[in-house]
Amino acid sequence: MDNFQIVLRFFMNQKATIGYSFMALLTIGGERVFSMVSFQCPCNHDQNFAYGLTFLLGPAAVLLVMGLFFSSRMWRLYTGCCLNPMKLCPRGNCFHCLRVFLSISSGACVAPIMWLCVALLNGTFYECAVSGLDENLVVDLFCKNKTLICREELARVPCDRSKLSRDERIELLLMFRAQSQILGWCIIIISAIFGLLGTCYKNCRSQVSYLQLKFWKGYIEKEKEQFDVFASDYASKLAARNLHSFFENKDPDPFPFPNHKSWEEISTLYSFSRSEQFYSTLQRFVERGDRDFSPEKRSVLDMDSYGIEMA
Repeated sequence: MDNFQIVLRFFMNQKATIGYSFMALLTIGGERVFSMVSFQCPCNHDQNFAYGLTFLLGPAAVLLVMGLFFSSRMWRLYTGCCLNPMKLCPRGNCFHCLRVFLSISSGACVAPIMWLCVALLNGTFYECAVSGLDENLVVDLFCKNKTLICREELARVPCDRSKLSRDERIELLLMFRAQSQILGWCIIIISAIFGLLGTCYKNCRSQVSYLQLKFWKGYIEKEKEQFDVFASDYASKLAARNLHSFFENKDPDPFPFPNHKSWEEISTLYSFSRSEQFYSTLQRFVERGDRDFSPEKRSVLDMDSYGIEMA
């Protein structure tokens, strides 16, 4: 049992690394499926570039949108901002809002960058896209010291339909593949450098020590887990109380519940300050001395605007 606890604790501590590894495996698998099943280069000057670029950048754009869509931090920042623009920049601190948005964007860019790196290292999409360029600079680069037929047959090189000799075709394919892999490794190196610099800058500017920062991250994770469990249990009790009141045809029992102002205050993104020893907006709210304990008198939620369907 102790060994199982040790293994479980190890996986919990390394869940970020395991998550990124799993994401990398899914990206590699997805790229291979696209390359072998759905990707068929048209091999003509008019369509190669658009077709290859669509398969190279299209999935990356979709992964970026999905990364932003599933980011809870983004929705905590932007939910309700049209009705209350000050939520984006509380207390006029626009720099904090910009820093949070950059943090959200950098997290959402992980999957698209993985896709671009894997796709470029494979080279299939890049070969198709570049072979369709009619720019003289590109054509001269690939067809330098070759026959004139190279310019006419360049777009057909990714397919096995060109009139070039087998050796010339293989040489061009190797050039395409080499350029694609160089670009892929450049993106990997640049991303790694920026990731290291960003982490160093963030830790250098941290207002807390390394151990307190570690504790802070652990507390945030535990608070999220406990909040989901507690909120689910509380929602079940509230639903049971309302159903009992309806079916038994009697007034509902008193049920303490936070008002909307309280929900708004704990939903904001938290920025650490050395002047107050709090680790989240929830802790800051519950330890305030001037809390408003008055419950909400009636519901003012517009269910349709939140996409909540009522039976």
